[in-house]
Amino acid sequence: MTIYDELVARGLIAQVTDEDEIKELINNGKATFYIGFDPTADSLHVGHFMALCLMKRLQMAGNKPIVLIGGGTAYIGDPSGRTDMRSMMTPETIQHNCDCFKVQMSKFIEFGDDKAVMVNNADWLLGLNYIELLRDVGACFSVNRMLTAECYKQRMERGLSFLEFNYMIMQSYDFYHLYKNYGCNMQFGGDDQWSNMLGGTELIRRKLGKDAYAMTINLLLNSEGKKMGKTASGAVWLDPNKTPPYEFFQYWRNVGDKDVLKCIRMLTFLPLEEIDKMDAWEGAKLNEAKEILAYELTKLIHGEEEAKKAREASHALFGAGNSDLTPSVDVDAASLTDGVIDVNSLLVLAKMVPSRSEGRRAIEQGGVSVDGEKVTDVKATVKEEQLAAGVLVKRGKKSFAKFILK
Repeated sequence: MTIYDELVARGLIAQVTDEDEIKELINNGKATFYIGFDPTADSLHVGHFMALCLMKRLQMAGNKPIVLIGGGTAYIGDPSGRTDMRSMMTPETIQHNCDCFKVQMSKFIEFGDDKAVMVNNADWLLGLNYIELLRDVGACFSVNRMLTAECYKQRMERGLSFLEFNYMIMQSYDFYHLYKNYGCNMQFGGDDQWSNMLGGTELIRRKLGKDAYAMTINLLLNSEGKKMGKTASGAVWLDPNKTPPYEFFQYWRNVGDKDVLKCIRMLTFLPLEEIDKMDAWEGAKLNEAKEILAYELTKLIHGEEEAKKAREASHALFGAGNSDLTPSVDVDAASLTDGVIDVNSLLVLAKMVPSRSEGRRAIEQGGVSVDGEKVTDVKATVKEEQLAAGVLVKRGKKSFAKFILK
């Protein structure tokens, strides 16, 4: 099976342009491709997983990835999939987020000579002359055609700023710049980026001639990836300080039955032959598939040791419920009042709930236990001597931690 056929079999490709040429490049390790990442936070989240896995797969097949950090386009903001204008970030915040991305990606993708490269479009976008851009690039775009793009159509009724309207031109210019300066012959993006991507291909061919060799591939990065990257309380981050490895493991351990095999195909590096055998799994076997998914992805991001710890801690939760592997949370003695602390405060401290009001609801509904005893009184407390020995608090079946006096 060729690498292109594998991408199709894993459900990664939605549509492409110039399919025969793309197959030729990818299958023979001749593709120099880029994927863009907007630095809107100081950590990547699992919504970026599909793009990262795709880059890794293609790099393993001999192709060269270009990681494009959108330090320049972040000044504008992508209107795709949004109902309002994105809040403006300061240059310092944008740079900080870019630096954080670099650290995380360096652990995932192999950078170096003739390997992956990382670039920031601020390096060329911020120095553009507006009049020159209008004459040199703006003349290649039809406003009528731009307005038919889905990302703009969705915003027209609510209001689309002229600033955001320029996003397509900026993203197209990125591909043009990378083509000329880095030999980039292919771009990848989510399904909501399709119009922007086609704009980049059109710009290259209009500026450099119809024979200019630039391709686009459209992947379900956003429609599937963003959905996978969100929970009821927000994003699941790749940064262990934001989402600890155990919580990361548990997120994937609790995906829906209908999604687990799709996630295994798209996001893990298990052989397709092995995954195909799981298609017949039902009932309890699907729980086994979820554990495989959680273990493989935790290992990919946090390493094998953390993946093993998370798996064993998960077993402890559903087994004895107490173990040295159980996630622990330090409780500062200064946070106690008269030698006690309320259970709701512990839930918030361990981020088992996003707020005290949510904690109260969880307690009142009987979803919280302390050392195996259900707690229904929102005023319930834990004593200092209990914390000195370690107290196990659970919320539902998915979240637990041992609290220890610091």
